[in-house]
Amino acid sequence: MGLRDFFDRIEPHFEKGGKWERYFPIYEMVESFLYTPKTVTTAAPHARSYIDMKRIMTYVVLATVPCIVMALWNTGYQTNVAIAEFGPSGWRAAIIGGLGIGFDPANPIACMLHGLLYFLPIYIVTLVAGGVFEVIFATVRKHEVNEGFLVSSMLYALIVPATTPLWQVALGIIFGVVIGKEVFGGTGKNFLNPALTGRAFLYFAYPAQLSGDAVWVPVDGFTGATALAVSAADGFQELAARGMTWWDSFLGFIPGSMGETSTLACALGLVFLLATKIANYRMVLGCLAGMIAFSALLNWIGSETNPMFAMPWYWHLVTGGFAFGLVFMVTEPVSGAHTNMGRYIYGALIGFMVVMIRVINPAFPEGMMLAILFGNVFAPLIDYFVVQANIKRRAKRHA
Repeated sequence: MGLRDFFDRIEPHFEKGGKWERYFPIYEMVESFLYTPKTVTTAAPHARSYIDMKRIMTYVVLATVPCIVMALWNTGYQTNVAIAEFGPSGWRAAIIGGLGIGFDPANPIACMLHGLLYFLPIYIVTLVAGGVFEVIFATVRKHEVNEGFLVSSMLYALIVPATTPLWQVALGIIFGVVIGKEVFGGTGKNFLNPALTGRAFLYFAYPAQLSGDAVWVPVDGFTGATALAVSAADGFQELAARGMTWWDSFLGFIPGSMGETSTLACALGLVFLLATKIANYRMVLGCLAGMIAFSALLNWIGSETNPMFAMPWYWHLVTGGFAFGLVFMVTEPVSGAHTNMGRYIYGALIGFMVVMIRVINPAFPEGMMLAILFGNVFAPLIDYFVVQANIKRRAKRHA
């Protein structure tokens, strides 16, 4: 008997009236993960498409592959560079030392393996902790366990620092799943991005472990400021003096959250999402336009006391989480605007807000995370005014 026959045979026990009816969401989760859902429209007038939820989420996960590869390499590279000065410590160093690979930053295998030993525990804890609460809510509320959590878990793992304690990783994703999504009804009904909600909770609940110069490279005693922190303190011109060139930032050879450092990796993911029409280009163009226009305005205004006023748009593009947020968070269809004009406005609002937070707010050199959450909150209002404007325009046309 094949696996498909096995699922068909036990399915009646999980359907309404079956002895395991309450566990149908768990059965449906496993069955739909292995096979394409059988519930599709079959007759007019319903539109039919081969793009289902599973395929959409699979495409998004595939788009993160370049970021995952860079996360592994850069995390290992930054760690191995720091080990050369401070020496190895911890169980990860013991494993690498036992395998005889060493800590040479010029050895890609040593860098990839060391990065994997940091990324994999964070991702496993994210999957287990968030998945358990996802299943609990689905079982109690009797709705499906959607594939959306696979995307949220991957994005969340990529936007936390490698030094984040695993118990905080678990707490953050639980908060993101429960408060950011499930309390509103689950996938497709949330107005906030769950991964960003969990990351924002960690930042404000545990700022000592999620910010500062000591959290980006997981070596005891090592401190190193991010490009945005250096720019906020001494101006972006100081980056070159500290060995951070624009190309280093673009390629991802700088400290930061594991998956956010490489603009090139994010760009490759964006090309894939645009080619498969999972991402909407209007949001991307709007966000870039808002960021470029407002940063250019601040460059023109200038400031004698705030060096961030002088940071040009092409540095904003490659520093912090702007590129990652632009590709994987701004384009998220559920929490963003849904009208075409609204998508331009929504993206422009986020682009404007990220520069304003980075430049005007001296206490918070990053800004993409809060800018996107701010945009999420205002997306329904943007759509409302766009729809009302369309209604008035059509009413005048037919008057």
